[in-house]
Amino acid sequence: MLSLAAALAVLAACPVSTEIALPAQPAPLHGTLLTPPDASAAAVILPGSGPTDRDGNSPMGVAAGTYRLMAEGLAQQGIATLRIDKRGIAASAAAGPAEADLRFDAYVADARAWAAETASRAGLPCAWLIGHSEGALVALKAVQGGPNADTDKICGLVLLSGAGRPAGAVLREQMAAVPEPMKTQAFSILTELEAGRAVADTPPALAALFRPSVQPYLISWLPLDPAALIAAYDGPVFIGQGTTDLQVGVADAQALAAADPRATLKLWDGVNHVLKTAPAARAANLATYADPALPLAPGVAEDVATFIKAH
Repeated sequence: MLSLAAALAVLAACPVSTEIALPAQPAPLHGTLLTPPDASAAAVILPGSGPTDRDGNSPMGVAAGTYRLMAEGLAQQGIATLRIDKRGIAASAAAGPAEADLRFDAYVADARAWAAETASRAGLPCAWLIGHSEGALVALKAVQGGPNADTDKICGLVLLSGAGRPAGAVLREQMAAVPEPMKTQAFSILTELEAGRAVADTPPALAALFRPSVQPYLISWLPLDPAALIAAYDGPVFIGQGTTDLQVGVADAQALAAADPRATLKLWDGVNHVLKTAPAARAANLATYADPALPLAPGVAEDVATFIKAH
């Protein structure tokens, strides 16, 4: 049995989890700050697309707990993390606008605000942005200058499973096997949206992707080129990509690295989109998306922590 002193020492060494509310309109944003003793750095974990919550889970069949596991792994390495429910999701649901009013830059502004809040709470001059999947694009856009761009609280970027091409190219690749005439219709709609023009007549079969209420968001998202954004950024960047990722390929990570030769590229063999060890076979790979007990693949959190601490 542990003595009282030993028990207190164990407790003192444990990271502290704190619920955070960030003032925002029309309602506060929410997240969890996990702070180890004497944290040497801090980071904000930016979630991927869809209704993904602060832990990396989604009602669309994802229960991998990737962001919670990443936070816990980084805490073991002395790095504090703030993982967030993005605007409109989970505890931040009330902060979400109507779908027709949502724009990509809303997530960008929130990322900058969370970086400043995290740095302040950790007592550090800046915080890193760790962007996963679509969160990688949010991170890349958040460090770009421009009117009202407060980027000085961002130390650098960690891009995990992020696309290296504009979203339109990725969507066309994903829809390559869609039967005609639906594929031609989808490609035509994409072309119009990329040009900034809304499409009123959307076939019912394509409404899930191109319904009129989501088109303003797509128009704000489709022009963004990850390679161009990373080339314009002069801060430290880590690019991490698994070789058995079914959603984003190694070529995407290599495209990002080619656009920023100073970036550090790490390819994790046998690691999938949710950063877990998985085979390339689709069914077994996707099974890991619903397994919160499966840990992150060995080396993933450690490689991220090593890079952050070195910079």
